[in-house]
Amino acid sequence: MLRTVRTLGVLAAAALLTALTPAPAAPAEAAAAGGLREVLFVGNNWEGTADVLASTGDLAKVGRIDMIPDKAERLREIYLNPVKLAFFLGIRESAGEGHDQFVDDMFTTPDGTAVVASRPSFADVVSIDLASGRINWRFPVSGFRSDHMAVSPDGTRIAVSASTSNTVHVLDIATGRQTGSFRTGDKPHENTFTRDGRYLWNSSIGEVNTALDAPWLDWTKGDRKITVVDTQTFRTVRVIDMRERLDAFGRRDLSDSVRPVSFSPDESKLYFQVSFFGGFLEYDVATDRITRLKDLPANPATSTDRTTWVNDSRHHGMSMSPDGAKLCIAGTMDDYATVVDRATLAEGPLVPAAKPYWATVSGDGTACVISESGTDQVTAIDFATGAKRVSVPVGDHPQRIRLGHVPAAWTGPAGR
Repeated sequence: MLRTVRTLGVLAAAALLTALTPAPAAPAEAAAAGGLREVLFVGNNWEGTADVLASTGDLAKVGRIDMIPDKAERLREIYLNPVKLAFFLGIRESAGEGHDQFVDDMFTTPDGTAVVASRPSFADVVSIDLASGRINWRFPVSGFRSDHMAVSPDGTRIAVSASTSNTVHVLDIATGRQTGSFRTGDKPHENTFTRDGRYLWNSSIGEVNTALDAPWLDWTKGDRKITVVDTQTFRTVRVIDMRERLDAFGRRDLSDSVRPVSFSPDESKLYFQVSFFGGFLEYDVATDRITRLKDLPANPATSTDRTTWVNDSRHHGMSMSPDGAKLCIAGTMDDYATVVDRATLAEGPLVPAAKPYWATVSGDGTACVISESGTDQVTAIDFATGAKRVSVPVGDHPQRIRLGHVPAAWTGPAGR
């Protein structure tokens, strides 16, 4: 069944290309004027903390913040509600690999006074005051689990996936008030705003916690698609079913569960990873088709039993250098990361890494920074050479890494 929805045909696709649209003032510019320091926030998912590191150079530790200061209160609520408790324990045994998921994603407010985080096991989003460590506001998502987030280009709104209710909530970052929401496919995951903030792309990954992982059972994974909405009206302007595009590209064997993505600087190309695949694909936005595929080397030590791959991942984590010349890929189950030339798709050295779970860009744009969830550290890899620069220890099971801002003299909440 054709599931592609177009609004005004080619005009809708063209409207999604923002290469000629001036980008809004970056939050970083306002931060520089306000005496703020750019940093990297590293979410330690199983521990419930975030380590704050220098955004460039040696990634020196700046401070640490407790992301679950209300843990006792939240657990009391959960244990008194049989339905919430069932989902809480289910998250622990499935997505959490036997651990609670206390911090998934996080972004700082434009003024650098708070960090906003999604907490999967608590099914919420909270704003935590960076000076005191106290919670400013809390937003319980619909359903029973919160997941990946995105911040609007002007820094004023947060989008969060509520994975068990097939919903994305968009919140005011200062107040936590919901400004809009929209429905998605099954298990919404990654969210990405366009440069001008006009559109929000969400990819739904479907059911990733079953053992029905054989290619012929892919149909059991649910309705997976990219949903593109207008961020003023929250109406869907486009739905992209990658199943049809993968089939047209000649890869019926690949899953259509879209995982991490990266847009090219002009937003004409979307690069994306899919479940069970060690590599990535290139999608042309204007022509609405997959144009290239990169199959990255498999680690001979990686089990071929797909049911052992965490949450249906093979590779999970992708970032692009600011000039668009290089892609950095986290080869999660293959225990390496590598920098790929975007023009030729040739990969650089395979940098050993223990279950790398995410990839972002350093503050100066010269390095890719990956989280090594298997060894509780983050590692910077040089975009130019593909070589490892430095690794620094962090807390238990680091996953998401995001650039943010804190007051220039900040080293952690007072009285911690």
